Amino acid sequence: MAEVLILNPADTVAVLTARAAAGADPLDLGAPLPAPLSAGHKIARVAMAPGTPVVKFGQIIGLATETIAAGAHVHSHNCAFSDHDRGYAVGADLAQAEAAVPAMAPRSFMGYLRGDGRVGTRNMVALCATVNCSATVIRHAAQELMAEGALTDFPNVDGIAAFAHGTGCGMAAAGRGADNLERVLWGTATHPNVGATIFVGLGCEVMQLARMQARFGDAGAERFHGLTIQEMGGTRATIEKIKAEVRRLLPQVNAITRQPCPVSALTIGLQCGGSDGFSGITANPALGVASDMIVAQGGTVILSETPEIHGAEQLLLRRTTADVAEKLTSCLAWWEDYAAQGGGSMDNNPSPGNKQGGITTILEKSLGAVAKAGSTPLRAYYDYAEQVTAKGLVYMDTPGYDPVSATGQIAGGAQLVVFTTGRGSAFGSKPAPTIKIATSDRLFDAMPEDMDLNAGDVLSGVSLAEKGAQIFEEILRVASGAVTKSEAQGLGDNEFLPWQVGAVM
Repeated sequence: MAEVLILNPADTVAVLTARAAAGADPLDLGAPLPAPLSAGHKIARVAMAPGTPVVKFGQIIGLATETIAAGAHVHSHNCAFSDHDRGYAVGADLAQAEAAVPAMAPRSFMGYLRGDGRVGTRNMVALCATVNCSATVIRHAAQELMAEGALTDFPNVDGIAAFAHGTGCGMAAAGRGADNLERVLWGTATHPNVGATIFVGLGCEVMQLARMQARFGDAGAERFHGLTIQEMGGTRATIEKIKAEVRRLLPQVNAITRQPCPVSALTIGLQCGGSDGFSGITANPALGVASDMIVAQGGTVILSETPEIHGAEQLLLRRTTADVAEKLTSCLAWWEDYAAQGGGSMDNNPSPGNKQGGITTILEKSLGAVAKAGSTPLRAYYDYAEQVTAKGLVYMDTPGYDPVSATGQIAGGAQLVVFTTGRGSAFGSKPAPTIKIATSDRLFDAMPEDMDLNAGDVLSGVSLAEKGAQIFEEILRVASGAVTKSEAQGLGDNEFLPWQVGAVM
């Protein structure tokens, strides 16, 4: 009999933990499967009539669209998205969440202490394009500097990164799109993982450096410099000027060394991508345990990907205050309208790959995704790429698309990203590195050069507490300079993707 997992006594489905062959009877109900079924998919524990709620994690994940026999496969062919309960009990579990913060002895990591008191986990030189027109020159400059061995004599410099993007002009000079890009560029340039930044523009674009300086003031400005292609005399001249400026700055950037820093200085971005039927069972709840440990140390964890909390927001609203709840519910309402304007719905997510991995509806996916946030109170809400200053679990509004979401979290101050995946991901990020966690033994074995940790052993007896502690230790190790799998492969330049909202003109 194929192994099955029942996550909550109230569940009307069980989850296969191993592939079931045709003719197998996973729940021993006298209902053999007519075809093979992959691990991560769901089997009905009871018969369900059309319109009956389908329950997993003790929560409704959809409604039966036809009669479902006990022992049958439950998926998109017989279960569909439905609206969910909006009778939010804001703050009902806040006291319980306060009590969920674990007691821990203070821990530290080896970080780069900046003059403003923030701490970096990396020490990089950033080349930031203000507009797509300057993307090529910064990329060429970074590539040529690395090929020429520019960092050979500077062991405390972790890299030269080119932050190029596809916008910066042909856009409204005011509004959400401009605000997003300004916050991303400024947040990247003044990030604690960046020792020096060179802004490079064409010269005539909408997104002007002087405008950003006027908006954000002098915070972190001592670490950046600016130039334009038009002033420098063209493409090649600009590349050479960038290279000369970087070489001038390297001794200054290299002067800092790692030192013991408290975990309270860490801000961690939480991400999941390529989710499968095990994401909400292994990697995400294990990351939730690690998130609680970061919070216990006085640090910050950022939950995001707003389309992927739809249907599970009640779990967050029950452990927050009225003001934060109002911001989060308004944000969700904006997304519902935004999706409808584009001719879609919030159930356009999950993706085809998610469904192949056993996830049926966005409600199911969201319930698993929210598990990354752990059990502590939700302390604050932030707009996309806004600077995060609160401690504890916070929420940042971002799309579900991984590179856009992580770009916002990093610009907001996250010095590390922890990314769970079930189908597999080749994601990486700069200037904050990404730790990737596989949801299954199969994935960990299939993509060994991409996965940093395996949470698949939760299915074979490792407790979530043990796995969460392992993730926590890996966070401290990487924060202290250990190289992640994505860093070793040079990922991160092309994953810098600011959220573009509004007309392209």
